[in-house]
Amino acid sequence: MTAYAIAHICPETMNEDVLRYIEEIQATMDPFEGRFLVHGRQVEVMEGVWPGTIVMIAFPDLEGARAWYASPAYRALIPLRANHIAGDVILVDGVPADYDASKTAAALREAAGL
Repeated sequence: MTAYAIAHICPETMNEDVLRYIEEIQATMDPFEGRFLVHGRQVEVMEGVWPGTIVMIAFPDLEGARAWYASPAYRALIPLRANHIAGDVILVDGVPADYDASKTAAALREAAGL
């Protein structure tokens, strides 16, 4: 099942380290079949406050996403970003193509005795 690496970042200044990170990240993703879905686009805030921007990378599965994040090639790049840009990074499994939220709600309702 497709898994995602999602970063919520708040870039303040551009510098050589950040540019090098951007230039080199794709090569770290390729062995794990990672591909950008969203990369630093301006967000349109519909509710709440959302400082910064978002990056979303898709991987064939969660194991691949974990392997990419733990890879020596990517680990070497992390300080180039993390030393200059505040943010959070998560890995998360996607849902199957036939996912139905109402079935999840029914299971939650039953588990809660509602």
